[in-house]
Amino acid sequence: MGAPIVVAGASMAGLRAAEQLRAAGWDGPITLVGDEPHMPYNRPPLSKEVLAGKAPFESLAFRPRASVSDVEWRLGAKVVAADLARRIVELHGGEVLPYAGLVVATGMRPGRLRCPGPVDGRHTVRTLADAQGLREALTRPGARVVVVGAGFIGCEVAATAVALGAAEVTVVDPLPLPMMGPLGELLARALLKRHKERGVRFALGTGVAGFEGDDRVTGVVLGDGRVLPADVVVESVGSVANTEWLEGNGLDLADGVLTDEHLRVGGRPAVVAVGDVARFPNARYDGVPRRVEHWSIPTDTAKHAAKVLAAHLAGADIAPAPFAPLPTFWSDQHDFRLQSFGAPVLGKDDVRVLDGDLDGDVLAGYHQGGRLVGVVALGGQAAAAAAARYRAELLKQPALTA
Repeated sequence: MGAPIVVAGASMAGLRAAEQLRAAGWDGPITLVGDEPHMPYNRPPLSKEVLAGKAPFESLAFRPRASVSDVEWRLGAKVVAADLARRIVELHGGEVLPYAGLVVATGMRPGRLRCPGPVDGRHTVRTLADAQGLREALTRPGARVVVVGAGFIGCEVAATAVALGAAEVTVVDPLPLPMMGPLGELLARALLKRHKERGVRFALGTGVAGFEGDDRVTGVVLGDGRVLPADVVVESVGSVANTEWLEGNGLDLADGVLTDEHLRVGGRPAVVAVGDVARFPNARYDGVPRRVEHWSIPTDTAKHAAKVLAAHLAGADIAPAPFAPLPTFWSDQHDFRLQSFGAPVLGKDDVRVLDGDLDGDVLAGYHQGGRLVGVVALGGQAAAAAAARYRAELLKQPALTA
């Protein structure tokens, strides 16, 4: 039997890559390597249902398709190095795995604040263990919670902490509005109002200078000099790509792994990248390589990359259309949902209310050069359904790069 396709990363992206390789006709061996001890599981509920105690781990685990029942799982094993010229990867402990093809699916890890002060009492949310530890801290009576970072995870955790009965919940962010990066000012301002109405406090326009306390955090020192009392700190300050193991191969690892329009890495047809570690050009828009940390991306990237890799290993000469996904995200916060289709980040300079109003359910359209490039709904099920109706329109539009 020949060398396997090695999938480095055994989370959702790695699982979907293995399934799609089988769907694309690869019947050779596949080895999935992941540093967590768990089989792949769904991460979005970690900051919501799991943190709130409404979802056990068993409900998060993905059920692999029958087509991958014969793959080799190497869980609790970490890939630490690779030699792409020799087609080998090295695991922690020194074991070397040769490969016929390599799928980079090592994903992200949470960014951390580099500030003086104690570490105990500071949490992130990325893994099941993270969520379990944070839930224990949040459910202590009278907990004063400071969430650093007003992005997706930060806002979701703040909402969950309020629902759990935390005494105080304060969100800190250097930007003037929550989720201003992905949403722009119009909807970010409406989001701020909703959070405040439900009891979340904000310290915006400032960062964190340090932490008070001896062995454990008792306060958060802000850049403007204020000190917020804190029993629990949640750091939601962005992500760091797990790419160190690929260093020394001449790749662009400045922000994830740079790929071409077919998710191939560094001009090597036997190496592809999938999931949120991949920085790819999207032919649907401007062709600028970007990472996309949305739930739909692992499946979308896996489907395309698997076809490309399987065809190369089979010696087939195929020329599929460039990768051009329609990004999708949602975020449940308190009793409302954010639902998006398209690339609103490209149209933040021209945002128009398409339906509803900012004080209730609202649907906003994001435009670039007068063309609709994304929609975001804020509100209940009716608003989310209104956004979904624009999906077909966004899919039908010709690529901006055409």
